[in-house]
Amino acid sequence: MTSKRLSKESVQKALERNILHGLSCEWEAALYFLKPDQRINFKKPLFSLKKMKSRLGYWSAEKHEICINRYFVLNHQWDSIREVLYHEMAHQFADQVLHTQNETPHGSAFQEACHLLRANPKASGHYQSLHERVQSGTLESDDRIMLRIRKLMALSESSNQHEAQAAMSKVHELILKYNIRLLELNENRNFENIFIGTPMLRHPREEYFIANLLQDFYFVQGIWISAYVIEKNKMGRVLEINGTAQNIRIASYVYDFIKQYIHSKWIEYNKELSLNRYRKSDFSVGIVEGFRTKLESQQRTKKTVDGSPYPVRIEDPLLTKYFSHRYPYVHRFRKNTSGDHENIFNDGKKIGKKMVIYKGIHEKIKNRIRLLQ
Repeated sequence: MTSKRLSKESVQKALERNILHGLSCEWEAALYFLKPDQRINFKKPLFSLKKMKSRLGYWSAEKHEICINRYFVLNHQWDSIREVLYHEMAHQFADQVLHTQNETPHGSAFQEACHLLRANPKASGHYQSLHERVQSGTLESDDRIMLRIRKLMALSESSNQHEAQAAMSKVHELILKYNIRLLELNENRNFENIFIGTPMLRHPREEYFIANLLQDFYFVQGIWISAYVIEKNKMGRVLEINGTAQNIRIASYVYDFIKQYIHSKWIEYNKELSLNRYRKSDFSVGIVEGFRTKLESQQRTKKTVDGSPYPVRIEDPLLTKYFSHRYPYVHRFRKNTSGDHENIFNDGKKIGKKMVIYKGIHEKIKNRIRLLQ
């Protein structure tokens, strides 16, 4: 028993060391948002983890330290942890660079710092991250669109192929009309962001195709950004998507579904072939491109008021403005669509054309940092 307890404690200490190093790496990466003259008095702080009852973190000018809630970092996704870090960095920036005096903690200088660092001014106290709101279902409670989509996805699980296809087509039609309606109303809307998948040093080729699919059909803006990889103890990359909470919810589910679908179909396909990981990418890209072909075909059948087909990609100018503020220096690229083995790619594409996304909108807890039991 004693050895097991010591082992658990040593694992936790090692994990916490990695997390502290990750906070340090993310602090440095956040300087990307600042101009050279804004960095002069912004000095790298110390980092610590402490047990706190009612706070997610704090900045201490006296100790020159950013402290984050230990329980929070051990039980939340890395993008949620980074969100709290950025919030505390804004407090540090307001103190060191903007030299706040006689202001409330979340006063005008702090708000300016949040704007410059792209930090969330709400990420403190009892704040619920988007991951938590998705997990708890609070996004659905008062959202009729989400409830209708959930019901239609349940119909998509039908063993009747025609009924399943019709239900999925209706889901995408509803998503399209919902977002076109938002554009027509031209009202202000809140945009958020979330990590999709796991921060890694290298991502398989199919991940880039899924990212482009989400951006082209599910009304989110995607970007590959630097993010800390805890198990590797260094910075890697992860896909972040930006959009309304509802669209992020749908896109996140579609991502998870496609990944699981690829995994199950690859096991069937490769059962007797014993192909390597590179051939799996050819097969996976084929599935994604087959599904894209299907979505494009469905969208061409949908007509606008004047009878012309909707464009495959519809831009939201407010989302574009939000995204441009978050990432003012962006390089765009797309991976080559041709697989190394054309036959395997084409086999995957045939399967992708038959894919039906089904079941209600739900999410598993992803990227959660857990101590070994």
